[in-house]
Amino acid sequence: MKQYVIIGNGVAAAGCIEGIRSVDAAGSITVISAEKHPVYCRPLISYYLENKTDLKRMNYRSESFYSDNNVTVLYGRAVSEMHADTKKIVLDNGESSDYDALCVCTGSSPFVPPMQGLDTVENKFSFMTIDDTLALEKAITPESRVLIIGAGLIGLKCAEGLHNRVKSITVCDLAPRVLSSILDDKCAAMMQKHLEANGISFILGTSAKEFSGSHAMMQNGAEVDFDVLVLAVGVRANTALVKNAGGNVNRGIAVDEACRTSLQDVYAAGDCTEYHDISSDSVKIMALMPNAYMQGHTAGVNMAGGTAAFDNAIPMNSIGFFGLHCHTAGSQPEGCEMYEEADESHIKRLFVKDDRLTGFMLLGHMHRTGIYTALIRNRTPLSSVDFARLKIEPQLAAMGSAYRDKVLKGAV
Repeated sequence: MKQYVIIGNGVAAAGCIEGIRSVDAAGSITVISAEKHPVYCRPLISYYLENKTDLKRMNYRSESFYSDNNVTVLYGRAVSEMHADTKKIVLDNGESSDYDALCVCTGSSPFVPPMQGLDTVENKFSFMTIDDTLALEKAITPESRVLIIGAGLIGLKCAEGLHNRVKSITVCDLAPRVLSSILDDKCAAMMQKHLEANGISFILGTSAKEFSGSHAMMQNGAEVDFDVLVLAVGVRANTALVKNAGGNVNRGIAVDEACRTSLQDVYAAGDCTEYHDISSDSVKIMALMPNAYMQGHTAGVNMAGGTAAFDNAIPMNSIGFFGLHCHTAGSQPEGCEMYEEADESHIKRLFVKDDRLTGFMLLGHMHRTGIYTALIRNRTPLSSVDFARLKIEPQLAAMGSAYRDKVLKGAV
């Protein structure tokens, strides 16, 4: 009986379990989980702060998921060493375990740049896990002044979650605009205006240089007093296990389309990896929940002796703040053409190059955007569809009869 080990217990790990079981119903699966919670949807932690969900409804799979798949989970444990030559892992408590096939799903960790006096701040938190959220919730009161370092996805979702639960929220970021990793200046300006209308204050183009207790000095000389500090500057892929074992690691763990690492019988999936983005023809980290699951499932199938490939990855983000939704996907390569329509309540930007839709940026209008995503992911020639019609409104009627038959009738 084959022995499978999965390091990590997030969405990628769930995909890996289901990938293994789609091929091998009998093998032994052990999951090493640093967190003491079953797999859950990390994007929902801000909704927990808003009282829009609870811990049970945040679960990514049913309560019987692990027992249904005959999986042993070691909660509260971490792997301290990985020996690819002997196919052995060592846990943080000194115990060891052998494996036949291993999948590293270690995710990412908050990145905290050096800031003088940070150790003098009593109430400081990250915002990536359920435990982070529970700790933050205990610290806030209706009179709390909250300072969030980072105007990216994590920082802004935290701001939304704390809205109406604290006295004030100030967000600062070195970047000159909010959501700088996914939005351009025009789209970011619309989102910032919307956030400010909902009571969020911003200090952009600078960040905290120094702390003294509950007082922050910004690099531009501004000063901010606060009661609670949230550090949401960014994240770094957890690559140390593979790197220390001699595996190929750059910013993330390098994997191929089968989600194999450079180490024999060692696979990797999720936010700890870097892989090929077909929209920009480049290798990058794409820390996205759908990609993590598809990578994990691909790894699991291949670990169990099947054949699978994740060869159509693209960056995607779908997120909303106070009712204004934002959906981005793909990339904007050099020399691309842009189609735009915009008014005070929405922006649509489509990026086209070499008869392909390479990316889009949408604020406000979110109707059937999966059609645009499919055009990018499938590298559909725009000359084969009614793109003039699709520009105005994504619709199946503009996709051609062959595509409609495949989607609606299951034809091949």
